[in-house]
Amino acid sequence: MIDEELSFQAEILRDDDPDQRRRLEELRADSHIQVLDHRAELLDSLRQLRPAPSSDVTDEPTRWAYYPWRRALVGILGPAGYRALRLDRNRNLITAEEQGLLGALQIGVAGLSVGHVIAYTLAQQGLCGMIRLADFDHLELSNLNRVPASVLDVGINKAVVTARRIAELDPYLRVEVMTAGVTPDLVDDFLAGLDLVVEECDSLEMKVMLRESARTLRLPVVMATSDRGLVDVERFDAEPNRPILHGLLGNVSSAELAGLSRHDKIPYMLRHLDASRSSQRLTASLVELDNTLSTWPQLAGDVILGAAAIAEAVRRIGVGESLQSGQVRIDVGAAFDDLGGVPGAEASVRPGEPRDDTTTTAPATEPLEVIAQAAVRAPSGGNAQPWTVETHGQAVVVEIAPQYTSMMDVGFRGSAVAVGAAVFNARVAAAARGVLGSVTWNTGGPSPLSATVTLGNEGDPALAALYEPMLRRETNRRLGAPQPIDDDIVAALHDAAAAEGARLSLLTDRDAIEQTATIFGAGDRIRYLTPQLHRELVGELRWPGADFPDSGIDVRSLELDEGDLAVLEIVKRPDVMAQLASWGAGEALGDDVRKRVRSSSAIAVLTVTGDELTDFARGGLAVEAVWILAQRAGLAVQPISPVFLHAVLSSELAELAPAFAADLRRLQSDFRAVAGTRSDEAQVLVMRFAHAGSPSQISRRRQSPLGPSVA
Repeated sequence: MIDEELSFQAEILRDDDPDQRRRLEELRADSHIQVLDHRAELLDSLRQLRPAPSSDVTDEPTRWAYYPWRRALVGILGPAGYRALRLDRNRNLITAEEQGLLGALQIGVAGLSVGHVIAYTLAQQGLCGMIRLADFDHLELSNLNRVPASVLDVGINKAVVTARRIAELDPYLRVEVMTAGVTPDLVDDFLAGLDLVVEECDSLEMKVMLRESARTLRLPVVMATSDRGLVDVERFDAEPNRPILHGLLGNVSSAELAGLSRHDKIPYMLRHLDASRSSQRLTASLVELDNTLSTWPQLAGDVILGAAAIAEAVRRIGVGESLQSGQVRIDVGAAFDDLGGVPGAEASVRPGEPRDDTTTTAPATEPLEVIAQAAVRAPSGGNAQPWTVETHGQAVVVEIAPQYTSMMDVGFRGSAVAVGAAVFNARVAAAARGVLGSVTWNTGGPSPLSATVTLGNEGDPALAALYEPMLRRETNRRLGAPQPIDDDIVAALHDAAAAEGARLSLLTDRDAIEQTATIFGAGDRIRYLTPQLHRELVGELRWPGADFPDSGIDVRSLELDEGDLAVLEIVKRPDVMAQLASWGAGEALGDDVRKRVRSSSAIAVLTVTGDELTDFARGGLAVEAVWILAQRAGLAVQPISPVFLHAVLSSELAELAPAFAADLRRLQSDFRAVAGTRSDEAQVLVMRFAHAGSPSQISRRRQSPLGPSVA
């Protein structure tokens, strides 16, 4: 029979074992025993976990846990299911793999006043598979200012009180109790088989004795002192010759300390407490010991803070993260003394702010001015405007400016597309003024690609008719309602692309659009998780009041609601992206582009034959022609080109994202198949067409030779 006076472990019973079933029947027959059956609810919660547990876990036989001190019988999950469900909310602050490592740790806690909260926290976070508790003392009412027990526990051994609370938290966790505490005769028994020691003893000689033995066994020792959040870490596992307590006590041994009077121990105690840095109130209280105070004071909040710090130290040691020996103070009071403003509170962006069109281009009058202004209104990846636009004599020269390139601008191909779009705008403006002339391309000069638009005396009514629509062209990232596009509009878009020497593939089949959403979502995830690509992505964004507002993408134009804007603050952080990459996680990083693609009426893929810069520039002409025409037809247009778009060679994909090169190759191949891109074609740009309202905001342009522009 169980001695209910001293019991601290739950009795685990199974219905399918004959002997245990008889024991269950006895317990159920006792009217003084409360029976609680949570098994159905727990099984339902277990099955709802994501990812779903294996059948070995969900089919595991349930158990009953009998708590003698509570006189309660509780129906629970089996051990694997119980642990999976109880610790599920730890993920991914502690990953499943890390939880497995930590579940193998065997930890000893000596001293169960402050140690009570620490031991319970270690068990609660699943930071051990066995915990050994040692304390000779019994709980007193005066302990309840910091020990989370009750008047029902007064008079019970402190280690037993702690063990009972842990058993009620996790009846499967192995707990050992030493009610005689740690003594010179028992120290070896206490340390046997441990991986780590938490020391919270009152006696200075016991503190030293435990460390002497732990050092011999190469066991790390951690300790929290509640005043000003002082935490000690001694990595005797890595430094077997390290001085005890960092050498603060000199070379004094535990045996020597044991022979000293209380008065003679004071210098050592003050060195240990570091009285020069202890709090004002604790230091003053030391003067009052044995006068107005019977012992030094401690507060529950400080004890809880210490438990949190010890839990983090144990986690780091258990999973092999860096943790050096030393002392640190986690001083909440000092932190409150330094309270200040909240970073970023003034720079918040709210959806629905009025559209800012205040910085517009001053009206031009001379033909060259009109043409140059039109050129700089062209679209470009990330609104990088990777060009210079200058006037020379009777010509406007548009050149690739390498200083504005990025990793996604592989081989300046994206820049070439932008230059092509700028040249199309220049031709439209020239036609509108009746000075349409020739365009000359050059790849042999100091710039990778340049185009000279020379004024002539020709006219082109069809081009000229695009002048006002060209000025109104803009990126519209609003979500749309998937609706068919009229056949005559589709035909006109195809003709516009063909007229510039490109081919338009228009994906309207919902299955093809869904495949595109999946591919682009996976591509965006790679972009976020690749450090340089992520850095450039974040670098494109412009908040109101930014230092360089005339380039990049105004965050207000992203059409994000408040929830999405809050998420944007998270995905900006490179450390968060690095953590997701290390977990192989981050599927949700592709949600935004997936949502946008799925809301589209069509996905437009523009291709050209050849992969020279002049070919991509030709594609840029077609991009602008199709974009202007689509917007004039009432469609919202947004470029959504994937990270792999302008990579032609496998080596270029590897340079883009070394850790994801194989994934990019697969995604690129899959999308070319979905889009029907031929082997001799290069994809120039991908756009989404949607039926949607007007954009909330548009991004600005750097100053041309003639002044700033908005587009």
